[in-house]
Amino acid sequence: RQRAAGLLRRLRGDDYVFGLGCSRRLADLPPRTAGRAALVVGGSGKPWARPIHVAARRSLAAAGVDLAGEPIPGAQPNTPRQDVLRIAQALRARQADVVVAVGAGSVIDGAKAAAALSVLPDGAGDLDAFFGTGKVSELLAAAGAEMPPLVAAQTAAGSAAHLTRYANVTDPAASQKMLIVDEAMVPPKALFDYSLTVTTGAAFTADGAMDGVSHCLEVLMGVGEGALAAATQVAMAGIELIVRNVRAAVADPADLRAREALGLGTDLGGCAIMIGGTNGAHLTSFSLVDILPHGRACAVMNPYYVVFFAPAIEPRLRAVGEVYRAAGYVSADLDRLRGRDLGVAVAEGMAALSRDIGLPTALSEVPGFTDAHVRRALQAAKDPKLSMKLKNMPVPLSAASVDEYMAPVLAAAAAGDFGLIRSAPP
Repeated sequence: RQRAAGLLRRLRGDDYVFGLGCSRRLADLPPRTAGRAALVVGGSGKPWARPIHVAARRSLAAAGVDLAGEPIPGAQPNTPRQDVLRIAQALRARQADVVVAVGAGSVIDGAKAAAALSVLPDGAGDLDAFFGTGKVSELLAAAGAEMPPLVAAQTAAGSAAHLTRYANVTDPAASQKMLIVDEAMVPPKALFDYSLTVTTGAAFTADGAMDGVSHCLEVLMGVGEGALAAATQVAMAGIELIVRNVRAAVADPADLRAREALGLGTDLGGCAIMIGGTNGAHLTSFSLVDILPHGRACAVMNPYYVVFFAPAIEPRLRAVGEVYRAAGYVSADLDRLRGRDLGVAVAEGMAALSRDIGLPTALSEVPGFTDAHVRRALQAAKDPKLSMKLKNMPVPLSAASVDEYMAPVLAAAAAGDFGLIRSAPP
């Protein structure tokens, strides 16, 4: 825990406030020149959210910042595009000095994209033009526009949207999530009071924890040698904190020690994806938004990608496996295993943890899953706007090789059978 906190302080400095009971420090984060704030909030109308909203308003008042109108309801789960358009319209009308987003990942992602959209002139503010890497900054520069400062107050351990350059937006009509990757999406100031997560239920807690593991794991598997030392330090600490504590947090929502561990671990997941990038499981999860929460989709898919990638990442995977072994989920002697056998042993340990916290381990266990989801996932993997996920893989896949190598991974995940996975290309 001390190592994790030290890493977060070193990576984010005074721009990030985190820990148990730190909500009152929200007053320290808005720019001193800010006179009016637009407040974007999650959980509007829900009893658990009211104390959080009241505390946020009091903190802003204590900092001498007035609200520019009533709080704006944030985006729903998976950040539907119509919510982003609605929030952007509300921000445009308020003309506030600062945007304060209080909520979980979807709320913060929606506020990020909406804040950029709100300052672009008509015609330049096409949300489809945001998807991909660096597109938002290009549009802002071309229009001579600047986003209002954004303060992100996180309320759930999972996405780490308050720390990253990512904003996911979903097209509900196509049941497909798309990705915005841009330095402009990094909130300049952020806060996460880990004690607020005690209001999240067991399923939501498990989903968020597995999202954090996925960030750490996928970066560790795919990062280049030049960034491996930095990524390993961050990712391994995050995986260890989450794997050792998620069961306790799921069993007892009020366990503050477990909640702190998940907060630190998922925050490190956010730091990891600022060093490297996610790959296979995240890419597939974007096509499962209509049947699975994001973290749960990643938890289902990652063991199958681990088997696929294993021959290319033995030392990294062995270190991850030792964390699962120490937590009681792997019994094999990992030092004696190589290649695919090592991958299967670690994957079985990951699946055992998922079962322990009530998550599915195969797509066939998920209500509503059909072959159409597989076809959609394979098609999305060939989309140039999502090509970064293929490039982040530790094996050299391209759009042309998706059907040959990724299709068997998806077939294995559908059937719950690691034996269907083809060996990775040399």
